[in-house]
Amino acid sequence: MNPQDGYIQYIVNPKSGASSANRIAGQFKDYLVEKGYEVRLVLTESLEHACELATQGAVDYRCALVTAAGGDGTLREVLHGLEGSNKLFLPIPCGTENLLANELGFDLHVDTLVKAFEGNCIRPLDLGTVNGRCFTSIAGFGFDGSVIHRISAFRTGHISHLTYFWPIWRTFWEHPFPPIKVIADGKEIFNDRGLVFIGNTSRYAIGLSICKKADFGDGLLDVCIFRCPGQLSLLMHAAKTVFKAHIKSKKTIYTQAASIQVECADGPVFCQIDGDPGPAMPADIKVIPQAIRVLVPPGAKPAGIRTRLRRMIG
Repeated sequence: MNPQDGYIQYIVNPKSGASSANRIAGQFKDYLVEKGYEVRLVLTESLEHACELATQGAVDYRCALVTAAGGDGTLREVLHGLEGSNKLFLPIPCGTENLLANELGFDLHVDTLVKAFEGNCIRPLDLGTVNGRCFTSIAGFGFDGSVIHRISAFRTGHISHLTYFWPIWRTFWEHPFPPIKVIADGKEIFNDRGLVFIGNTSRYAIGLSICKKADFGDGLLDVCIFRCPGQLSLLMHAAKTVFKAHIKSKKTIYTQAASIQVECADGPVFCQIDGDPGPAMPADIKVIPQAIRVLVPPGAKPAGIRTRLRRMIG
């Protein structure tokens, strides 16, 4: 794109991420200004506000590109505001996990943003919805949903990877592993104690490839279900996932679908979407094919576990 094409709606969540990540957003803005682009910087006041700011750029014909600096929650709401507009989008990863940005091939270097901006490599991005709420990467039901709800009970601002340790430890010992029923494209595929993941992207926390066959632009959602009656099964599934052997397990169900229903057969089941608390059960999940046009680094690939761990420890 050229400066004459229009202005850039530059949405920034000032509460996302560490100072190092926020510096990337400032450096990329300076690069755009030096290149002669009109950058309209706007700060979010809430996730709902991020969606409103994106919608403003989506409906304004003078806006050529919407970019957003923040974590997965911020990007999710911005994309919700852009859905159906055909407006170009560029993510700037500034959160703790950055699930979507990592899947699209972005890292924590401003050079990668410049390559994506100048490379003009545009990919279609599907979106998922749970009871009408948008998600970009992963929706989880069961254990990880309980972890996220436990974290949200005391979260007040930016969190780090260490923030997850105590909630995971407590949930590991206290989670009852209630039965969950899953219906995919009208067919019941599971009704037992377990963990359910619905993925638009292949990578989850710290780069685990739970939905390893997922393609964010294929018009389908990947469904990965672990039969899991207790703690020992959870540990075994975790180990197999780390070594990318979980899909071959007889205790794993893996499929793709455009429409999924998840119901709790007995007892409460919590849901998470992109690392935030999801809506109450039952869950009606659908895919919006090719909802967003996103700029990505040419030739970039998702970051795996080793890459993510190196970034975490610096």
